Formats: sequence, structure tokens, C-alpha cells
Amino acid sequence: MPFVVDLTRGTIEREDRSAEAGHFGGSILGLRLLAERTPAGLEPYDPRALLYVAAGVLGGVAAPGLAKCVFLAKSPLTGVAGEAHALGPFAAGLRGAGAKALAITGRAEALSYLLIENGGLSFHAAEELRGLGTAATTDALRGRHGQGAHVAAIGPAGESLVRYASVVTDYAYAAARYGLGAVFGAKNLKAIVCVGDAQASVADQDTLAGLAEFYRNAMPGNQLAALQQSEPGFAGWVGESLDPGYAAVRNFSVTGESGLRLAAQGSYDGLAVTTRGGCPGCPNDCLKVYAPLLAPERRSGGLGQEAFLSLGWNLGIDDVDAVLGANALCNDLGLDPVSLGGTLAFAMECASRGLLPGGPAFGDAGALAGLIGDVAARRGAFGDLLAEGSARASRLIGRETEPCAMTVKGAEVPCFDPRIQPGIGLGYAIAPNGPRYDALEHDFDFDPDLGLLYSFPEAERIGAKPAATVTLDEERGRRSARLLRLWSALDALNICVFASTPTRPLTLDHLTSLVTAVSGVEFTVEDLLDAGGRRLDLMRGYATREGGGPDELPGRFHDEPIAAGPHAGAVLSRVSFARARDAFYEELGWS
Repeated sequence: MPFVVDLTRGTIEREDRSAEAGHFGGSILGLRLLAERTPAGLEPYDPRALLYVAAGVLGGVAAPGLAKCVFLAKSPLTGVAGEAHALGPFAAGLRGAGAKALAITGRAEALSYLLIENGGLSFHAAEELRGLGTAATTDALRGRHGQGAHVAAIGPAGESLVRYASVVTDYAYAAARYGLGAVFGAKNLKAIVCVGDAQASVADQDTLAGLAEFYRNAMPGNQLAALQQSEPGFAGWVGESLDPGYAAVRNFSVTGESGLRLAAQGSYDGLAVTTRGGCPGCPNDCLKVYAPLLAPERRSGGLGQEAFLSLGWNLGIDDVDAVLGANALCNDLGLDPVSLGGTLAFAMECASRGLLPGGPAFGDAGALAGLIGDVAARRGAFGDLLAEGSARASRLIGRETEPCAMTVKGAEVPCFDPRIQPGIGLGYAIAPNGPRYDALEHDFDFDPDLGLLYSFPEAERIGAKPAATVTLDEERGRRSARLLRLWSALDALNICVFASTPTRPLTLDHLTSLVTAVSGVEFTVEDLLDAGGRRLDLMRGYATREGGGPDELPGRFHDEPIAAGPHAGAVLSRVSFARARDAFYEELGWS
């Protein structure tokens, strides 16, 4: 039963959708509303555009893997459905304030914020918050409504309609991808504030407690969960240098020895900002907060797994302080580190080729903070140009720059190279909301020799058998589609992929028990996969309606092989990729 908020008229209504089956109050319901309530071709910044924010049935319940809140709207970057998830305590805060879902339309006359307090909603002026970063905005709103308030806010980038602006919740937990912060900005919505301590009702608290105990005991024996819990965690890249071709280096243009290095184990010592416990009910604490000691704002340093590579190696930078400082600045200004990193890398390659005179240079760590500030404010010619994202910037500069724009459907490709992980490449190309690194599990995890052996039985339950990493054939297409459907189900239900099968402790049976224990309705593996398929079908239908971009990768991945290392020669054959893509479609029932 979402609240329907019209910012233009200043009205708030409740809409009962409880009779509809299978939406779980999450992104499936949001996609239905997006299709029902907005006409085809509507611009993302039009006041009639719909913004959906939801904890749903499961999000915010105090249990392992249930800390996600979904943000959904037509993306200013891709023109199709943009869906981003925030971890941390905001989903619990939304439920505590008495709301599970919001459907927001219209545009406020002046900059405003939406307050949800003990089941009631109200509008408040926010002009005095204009230009503030997400941390200062959160400080101001907590000063007004109590230190226990939970805040989802945009920074200057959202106000400036940067097409990849993010929403940041409770200082450090970003809903980063696809420009949802710019949709907030177009609606003159600075923040959503949640106040209240209502407890989420669950059908079987004892089963949830048992699942939490299982999860806690299972973490040390699960390779990825143990890595996530450790310091600096799975987002704090440390150790030996990565094999050539594993990650983006200088806009994916360098596939031999890069000369770049990962951080030493002690490089993060003394840089942690927060204590444990970011996601209520989950003992894993995988999202750490790090920033340099001299950073202007350290609390915004929530470190996602892509930040070091996107803002570091992809830009020819391996200085830990520079990368951590850039990540904290991104979150405070409200920018997606992946699209920002991809767009800056595009500009750097163009400049290196003489296609963008005066543009930024690879490896210039000292200029990084200034570039980020320019983009967030659309300051100067380069700031305004790069705020459009690399696909649009390429069209504005000229066709000769197109090979440098590493995008799919207008969104920058994540930092893991698909030439040696073709299943990831299929996910980048075909996922109907655009490329995401966490849309499906990495190919390496299911390699017979290199993979996580404990995950094989779970993967085989959904038809994803082990296969050599670089293999690209029709079975790779089918396997990748099955994994995409599984992780789509997790997104549909607001269950964290970093807690779940096949590579983390929560197995398929644990997941179904989790849903049953919360909802009180028997839930099966078939129900889980059906939810994943339904979300994908709705997204693809919306993308088709809106004329979304093709299911293709940038030409570089097909034309430029990995140059050195154990994967030398790896490249995505166009013929093999097309056959695998057809098998992917067939598995999902798509034409």
C-alpha cells in the first residue's frame, strides 16, 4: 500500500495494491506503476515522471540480507528504468516511520524535503539546504528532527541535474547508479526524512533468529563472507597486482602490464570512519567507510567494491588516499563513482588522442578532486560536458570519439572486464536496465579450477553448471540468463546479493525460509525465480516501450584482445557473442 505523493499539488494519498499477486512491495510494483502512470517517451525530468522508493515486504526487517531499499525511476542517463539499491539503515528507517513504499510525482515549487513521521507525511521548505553536500544536509535535518532520523539526500550534483547523480542515505550508503539523484533534483526534492521507531511485523521471529544465528556461524567458512567482514573488506583492494584483463585500466585500453599496483594490507590502517553495524540485523558489515584523514568530509566514504577500480585504475591512478578521497567526495556531492570514473576515463582517452584539447590526463591524481567538483556543479565547459555522461559527451564532441565511450544503453560499463568473463559481458549487454556489475555472479566463481567449489551445488540447482572462465558458447548464454534471473529475484524482493546464494551463506532454502518467516505465506524456490523473471520481463517491456538502446557491448571488447598474462588473447568473438545472446534470450523467453 504505497503512499502516492504529488509534489505539484501538495497531496498525499494511499493506494491499496495488496490484492495484486507477486510484487512484494518492491521494484516489481514500482515498474508496474512506472508503466501505468507515465506515457511513453516522457522525459525523466518532466514533472509527471514517477519516482518510486520502497523497502517493500522484506527491506528493513532486522535479519541477514534485508537492509536494502530500492530507488526507481526513468533514468536520465539511459532513458529506460533506472533501479538502484541503498544498503545500510535507511530501509529500516522508512519502515520505522510508517511507510513501506512511496510513489512520488510532480515538482515542488521550491526546493523541499519530504518528512515521514509516525505514519504521516508532510512537505517542508529546504532552500537553506541548497548547495549542501549529503553529509551536511543530513546533519541539518537530524538537527531539526532528531539524531535518530534517517535521511536520503542529494548533493549539488542532483541539484545540477548531473545525469549520473546519486542519492545517498545516512551519510555513507548510496543508491548510486543511473541518475536517480537527478530525478530528485528535477522534482525539487532535496531529501526524504524518516522519523519513528515502529517495529516491522514478521510472522515467525524464531525462524528469523535461527537464520541470523546460522549466518553468523557460517561466515568464517564462506570465502566471500569472511572477506567482506574482514578489514579492509572486499571493497578494499589489497595484495598483489591484478592479472591483465581482470579490471579496467585507462578506459579498458591497456590490457597488458599496467604498472599500477594494489594497496598494501596496511594502507587502510587508521582510515576507517565508522564502527560496525551499518545494516541492521546483518552481522556481516561488508560496507566499510574509509576516507583520508584530511578529507573535507570523511563520513561519506562508504566504499563500494567498484570505487577503487573506477576512480583509480580506470583513470591510471593507484594512490589509495586519492581514490578514497575521491570516493568520499563523490558520495558527499552525490555522484555515482562508476559513471563518473567511466566518464572521466573517456575524457582522458580523448585528450590523449588529441580529440579533447585541454582535457584531463590519465594518472593525474592531484587534479581528481577538482574535476569531481567541476562535474558536480556543471562548472566550466568540461564540467558541464562531462555531467552529461560519456555517451552524450561523445555525441557532442564528435563521432571520432565514439570508440572511447565505454557504455551500454548510455550507461558506463562497470570496471570488471568482460573479455575474460563473458558471462558478465552478457549481463552488461542484456540486463534491461543497463550494465551493473552485481546483476549476476562473476564467471570466475564457477570456473572448475579457479572457482568457489562450495557454491557449485547451489548454482547447479538453478541450472548453472561450472564452466571454464573464458568459454563463450550457447551454454554460457543459458547459464548467465539463469544467474541473472536469480539475482533479479533478490533485487525484486530487496534481498542483498552480498549475503545470498550461490556464493554467500544464504542458500536457496534459506532465502525461501526468510521470505516465509517474514510474510507468513509459504514461499518456494519456484516462487523466487518467478519473481526474478517477472522483474526482468517488466524492465524489458518498459525498455522496449521507451526505445532503449541495443543489447550490445562497446566494440573494444570484440576487437582488442587481452595483450598479456594468463588470459592473453582473450576477446569476445562477435559470432560467439551473438549466439550466446540468442541462447540467453531463449532461456528468458524473449524474442
